[in-house]
Amino acid sequence: LKKMPLVIFLLMFIIGSATEKLCPIRDSIDVLEGEYFFLCFPELRQECSQKAEYTRNWYKENAGEQKLIKETHRIVSQKDFLEFWPAELSDSGNYSLIHSNEKENFTLKKWTLNVLERNKSSCFNKNHLTTEIKNAGSGHSLKCSDLSVNANDSIKWYKDCKNYQNKTERELDFKTLTVQHSGIYTCKILITHAGKIFYSTSTIRLIVEEVGLDEEVETQIGIKLVQESLLSVTLCLGKEEVLNCTGFLGYYMREDASLYWSVNQMFPEKCSGISENEPSICEEEFKKLRIGDKFYVTSLLWIKKVTDEDLHRNFTCMLQADEGMRIKIVKLKKGNTQDLPMHIFTTGMVLAVVFLCVAVVAVVVCVTFRVDFVLFYRNMCRRDDTVGDGKEYDAFVSYLKDCVSPNEEEREFALNILPMILEENFGYKLCIFERDVSAGGAVVDDIHSFIDKSRRLIIILSQNYISDRAVYELESGLHKALVERKTKIILIEYRPISDYNFLPESLSLLPSQRVVKWKKDKSLPVNSRFWKNLRYLMPAKPTK
Repeated sequence: LKKMPLVIFLLMFIIGSATEKLCPIRDSIDVLEGEYFFLCFPELRQECSQKAEYTRNWYKENAGEQKLIKETHRIVSQKDFLEFWPAELSDSGNYSLIHSNEKENFTLKKWTLNVLERNKSSCFNKNHLTTEIKNAGSGHSLKCSDLSVNANDSIKWYKDCKNYQNKTERELDFKTLTVQHSGIYTCKILITHAGKIFYSTSTIRLIVEEVGLDEEVETQIGIKLVQESLLSVTLCLGKEEVLNCTGFLGYYMREDASLYWSVNQMFPEKCSGISENEPSICEEEFKKLRIGDKFYVTSLLWIKKVTDEDLHRNFTCMLQADEGMRIKIVKLKKGNTQDLPMHIFTTGMVLAVVFLCVAVVAVVVCVTFRVDFVLFYRNMCRRDDTVGDGKEYDAFVSYLKDCVSPNEEEREFALNILPMILEENFGYKLCIFERDVSAGGAVVDDIHSFIDKSRRLIIILSQNYISDRAVYELESGLHKALVERKTKIILIEYRPISDYNFLPESLSLLPSQRVVKWKKDKSLPVNSRFWKNLRYLMPAKPTK
């Protein structure tokens, strides 16, 4: 929390009444170029007498650094006052008044000054005026903003940029308002300084409406806090809490309206929006809202983690507008731990069950369509596992070649169907001994050499599979798969086999998922489950 007691700001109004000059406490202030303006901070005489060694200096932020303001003929610094004779567009920026001595210093107040460009074709700037809406038949006074320096400074009033009835009073009184009184009124204060005449203006848009009797009370509500009495907020210790203060401004937006929080008469820091660097208590910038035809201003106070100490603090919300102030005090109260509401518990259970069901369905789908997902992934990524492994063939096909077979189906499958699908449709290169190996060589050496050049060994199994050559191909492939781990074996069960005792025992060591079953006509289509499972066991290779 900043070292700035709330009593300073309350004393501003007392001092302002006594000296007929009110120091601006709003963080952001708009000023017209070419006009006299000042920033000030009220001097507390008791504080100054006790700490005479302290000094106050004015600074302006320049490129992220605080620069001491040097006094010129146009900018005059007088301890608690910073005067502009007059304000120029280059004066826009961030200003601060710093209280310091040789050991320490702290910022009393910061302002953001926005110097608006003057409209050369008009006596006012549409972005620098306030609006007042009143009922016809009622009395009302327009007040001129007090920026005068001397009591004899002259004042002129203008309506729609024309001299208005030679009025020179600080207040423009209307005993009975009529619709014809509507217009834009500008008050111009002429100030003499160093032999020159300067001026300051304030502009008010007055709207006088004819209203019915039922609307008369509602439109005269004026400025107030939505809740002005002492409030008690019940909360849980150790948790984050947000206090919301909202002020009702009436039926038109008051440009000078400001809303502030204080904690035990100290002003909290502004929230930065970065959670790691946030203080334990911080205040968001106040916001102005319009809901229907009503105008509000709201501010949030964030308590990062409520502690026992917070229960003994006064959280005060202050609304300032039209030179008036309203206050709301909030007290925190420790609440009892409540059970989880039934509707929240029920909703949580339903969501948990739904999430569990979705997870189960997702697992089932992934398991069921695992092969499809893998093939889709390979196809999308154009994955190729055959590059750079030194192998010539994707698979060596082992099948029954001797006359032991009672028919030619297995041979037809090995020589025609298998290569037609795998080679012509999916780009694989198969090594089929009867087709690819030239006659005259040593059969045993050739088989061993071609299996060694192949990435897979496809064995087309049937009850008639065993023969001298087939057994050697099988045993050679098993040795490379189980011992050397160079070649993976794929078993195609061409015909249903009820007893595997005729095969070597080492075949049982192969994973069961490496067996693919041929189901005759059902397996013939190229997109059948048989070909998908076979491609899944083959090395990944981009499809032609």
